[in-house]
Amino acid sequence: MSGLEIITFGCRLNAYESEVIRARAREAGLVDAVIVNTCAVTAEAERQARQAIRKARRRRPEAPIIVTGCSAQIDPRPYAQMAEVDQVLGNAEKLESRFYDIGTAERIAVGETEALGESASHLLSGVGGDTFAGRARAFVEVQQGCDHRCTFCVIPMGRGPSRSTPLGRVAQEVRELVEHGVKEVVLSGVDLTDYGKDLPGRPTLGQLVRRLLAAVPELKRLRLSSLDPAEIDEELLRLIAEEPRLMPHVHLSLQAGNDLTLKRMRRRHGRAQAIALTERLDRLRPGLALGADLIAGFPTETEAMFADTLSLVEACGLAFLHVFPYSPRAGTAAARMPQLPSAERRARAARLRREGEAALGRFLARQLGRTAEVLVETPGRGRSEHYASVRLERAAAPGSIVRAALVAHDGAELLARAA
Repeated sequence: MSGLEIITFGCRLNAYESEVIRARAREAGLVDAVIVNTCAVTAEAERQARQAIRKARRRRPEAPIIVTGCSAQIDPRPYAQMAEVDQVLGNAEKLESRFYDIGTAERIAVGETEALGESASHLLSGVGGDTFAGRARAFVEVQQGCDHRCTFCVIPMGRGPSRSTPLGRVAQEVRELVEHGVKEVVLSGVDLTDYGKDLPGRPTLGQLVRRLLAAVPELKRLRLSSLDPAEIDEELLRLIAEEPRLMPHVHLSLQAGNDLTLKRMRRRHGRAQAIALTERLDRLRPGLALGADLIAGFPTETEAMFADTLSLVEACGLAFLHVFPYSPRAGTAAARMPQLPSAERRARAARLRREGEAALGRFLARQLGRTAEVLVETPGRGRSEHYASVRLERAAAPGSIVRAALVAHDGAELLARAA
């Protein structure tokens, strides 16, 4: 095997940046290498990255292996000490072509440029819509970093402070993507609802969405990545209610359903606020699909406190869950709190996932008999407006949007036939 191979772990932001990495590496003339874009959210993500590096060396003994991403940014030395690794790059360096000249670059390049500092937009511009040509969906990074310090989260150490990409650059990139056939764009960020606070006039995320849809009327579908329930602005809520091109799917960074746990996490919302928000969203756009990030086994969490998180799934009408067993991260406040046994953390995460599977089944059952606009991602499969996975009875061309009747489900995906 030969060629440029990108192995990506973690969030949608990393998925987007992996495409930028591919473009920057090619600009540098790097055509035969393995680049591992790591995640630092959990110890498991880091373990999987190390495992992937070792497997890559066995598969491709002659190819250079470059490690980058949040885990490499926060603590590059363990990767540099791996015999399989040729180079380690920080989160800013991975977006600059000059660092992919293996012959001249430093073995460890972390923090040589700003750590994705005051603005990353200059590093992310100029990729071109052709990078995503042939894709049904593409991610666009509009915000980087985080100014908040949740006690469990190490990401601010790897991503730096919050900063936003100006609307003009966002619109230009989205326009190029549409010109290259992309039908759906997902706006992504580390703390997406913090968008605009560092820009002139302090535009909100809602203002960005409204102006973007007006600037690129050819865009068929727009979707948002995870939103902080404490920061959703009124204009965004109006757009969720009124704008058909903004998909009826909202994913929330809830993390827990118990007020004391949320306080110890240093979150800025409580259980009642989360429930009130989801009820309001459902009134604004009936049938809206709701998802959430949830952590199981946070330090000091009792069985009763965990039960509050379990019950939040039904109380908020959640259908799509991202469940994480709590993972202590060095340098965070939560890592210094009394820890639950790892077996208990894993067991609670499994219970929460089962609750999520049941909730997804109920949501899919409610879709039966309806007609969906399915964005085809691979022959015979795609996503509905609600982000539900859909299997089509007849294959359709990837990138097309197919109107289809939803006739059955298996608990995980819907079966549809052309309407």
